[in-house]
Amino acid sequence: MLNLLHIENIAVIEKADIEFDGGLSVLTGETGAGKSIVIDALNAVTGGRVSKDIVRTGAKAASVTAVFTQVMSDEWYEENGIEKEDDDQLFVMRKISADGKSSCRINGTPVSVSQLKELGAELIDIHGQNDGRKLLDESFHLKYLDGYCGNDAELGEYKEKYGVLKALRAELDALDMDEGEKERRADMLKFQIDEIERANIVVGEMDEKEARRELLKNASRLTDSVDSVFSALWGSDRADGAVTLTEEAERELDASSKYSDKLGELSSKMADVKYALMDIAEEIRDFRDELDFSPGELDEIEERISTLKRLMRKYGAGEEEILETLERAKEELDDIEYSDEKKLKLEKKLKAALADAEKCAKALSESRKAGALTLEKRIQDELAHLNMKGVKFKVSFEKAELSGTGCDEVRFLMSANSGEEPGRIAKIASGGELSRIMLAMKNVLAENDDVGTMVFDEIDTGVSGIAAQRVGEKLWELGIKRQVLCVTHLPQIAVMADNHFVVEKDSAGERTYTRVSALDTEGRKAELSRLTGGDNITDLTLDSAGQQLAAAQKYKEKK
Repeated sequence: MLNLLHIENIAVIEKADIEFDGGLSVLTGETGAGKSIVIDALNAVTGGRVSKDIVRTGAKAASVTAVFTQVMSDEWYEENGIEKEDDDQLFVMRKISADGKSSCRINGTPVSVSQLKELGAELIDIHGQNDGRKLLDESFHLKYLDGYCGNDAELGEYKEKYGVLKALRAELDALDMDEGEKERRADMLKFQIDEIERANIVVGEMDEKEARRELLKNASRLTDSVDSVFSALWGSDRADGAVTLTEEAERELDASSKYSDKLGELSSKMADVKYALMDIAEEIRDFRDELDFSPGELDEIEERISTLKRLMRKYGAGEEEILETLERAKEELDDIEYSDEKKLKLEKKLKAALADAEKCAKALSESRKAGALTLEKRIQDELAHLNMKGVKFKVSFEKAELSGTGCDEVRFLMSANSGEEPGRIAKIASGGELSRIMLAMKNVLAENDDVGTMVFDEIDTGVSGIAAQRVGEKLWELGIKRQVLCVTHLPQIAVMADNHFVVEKDSAGERTYTRVSALDTEGRKAELSRLTGGDNITDLTLDSAGQQLAAAQKYKEKK
């Protein structure tokens, strides 16, 4: 349940704290006062898309913090690496800077917007003004039906089977080419295979060849340098080298060590130096041997590097990629040369996969049809309570080709008047009827989800009179099962609230400010009078508002 909503610098709201309770909470106020900004704030703090334009003019950033209680399991905290608060409260915060950047935190832990959106879907279900229009889009109808039927497991199993079927069909399509095309493709693959295999590619040889080429290109200069180093270490006919001189120094120190322990230590160190110099000299000699090469070796290396570069341009960026291309070419050539045999095997697998998918699709369809019967009755009962007694609601099924959702094409149909055949909602329903049908569906579908808070933004579109009263009663009944927040212009809905907030806009200097206030009984009477008669608030309208509140309380007590 949502306990607190703290808003800073969202549109015309500089700062607001709204404390919510259970049941039905309504927000009312003049058009343009900022009621829907509260919904925008809830959308933002639950991971919805926001624009930098939401930031109040002149502010560096906007932020929304929501506090929920008793919402997530201990397992959820562990799985998401979020520390659980001792009082079981969940703090969710989102900050939007004026340059459009966004940051999110859950109990102080930084999270991504996608993580926040995933959590938000479990905390709040926001029904906006345009959601009723989804009923006009028949692609949503099957999703609504599956949600009511609880078909997650069946749909998951079917999608797995359909995925196998789809992959096999794609594999068969790839084999299905005319003989001329097969022959041309096979010739090209054979050429590629032959060209790569003749090159005898070895992984890592390009780096090795380039290093050897660089060495040979500088062989003359290196030879002179290495010979000088070797002579300096081992000596020459004209002079002793460092190894000989070090050896002599060691002997002298060793001979003198009987007179001084210190000289003995230095003799040992000098021996270490001698052996180190000898090792270096040996490595220099080995390196010198590498500089000896045949006259044609550099040309051979240049030719090999050229070959490797040409193959890399054609078949891959490196030796490994070229060899991978070779393996793929061999596999594809095998597929072509043995395509008839492989096709028979694939067709056998396809037949079995089709049977599995059709079996799952049939089970899924049966579940949908069984659920549709109860959904029709439930929706009609809800609509009757919403002053739409003459309306018929029907779920229509048409068999379709297997697709990612099964073999059913589903449409919701309705007839607005008794005696008329049900037709497509898009052609029959008015705006007010769409709102009530959507509310009926939300009420029915809410029984199958765990979302603790439902938000309705101006569900009263196109509704008035007794119909509006019934909508108010239905929202209050929905609030018995979970927390409900509703933005409304209608007194018939506002009067049913368990908690009533008014959103008011004011000006100070050249700035506009919006504040949100909780109303007591007298405040509710005044607001209901304003909703009923505008600025013309009289003792009579206040008395009428009091009677409306009393009637609403009487209705609640009977329930």
